Amino acid sequence: MKLLRLFADDQGESHFEDVEIPFEEVDDYFKDTPPVLFSSFKPADTYGFERVPPGWVGDWHPAPQRVLAIYLSGELEIQASDGEIRPIGPGTILLAEDTTGKGHRNRVTSSTELEMVFVTLPD
Repeated sequence: MKLLRLFADDQGESHFEDVEIPFEEVDDYFKDTPPVLFSSFKPADTYGFERVPPGWVGDWHPAPQRVLAIYLSGELEIQASDGEIRPIGPGTILLAEDTTGKGHRNRVTSSTELEMVFVTLPD
């Protein structure tokens, strides 16, 4: 499983990074069941859901705080300030950590609403 990370470097430019999520087998998590795989657990603060209409455009902005966004439906393009553009669709998991600098811009490219889960993360 992969995670798409969006972060700001020391000069305030945002960049994408593909991160592989490591898993390990846990054989005693559920009583009397076969083993399952878990990643390490990270702290989270709150969560909410967002709907964004077709055609919506967000100009340059940094993430308001560290956020894990899980995209459920619709499609989006996100452009990092280094110029790289990534298409985002259902099943994408984005860790937005570009809380400083120019940030990123995005636009909904689907003809349907974009729906996602936002999980806020501590600094």
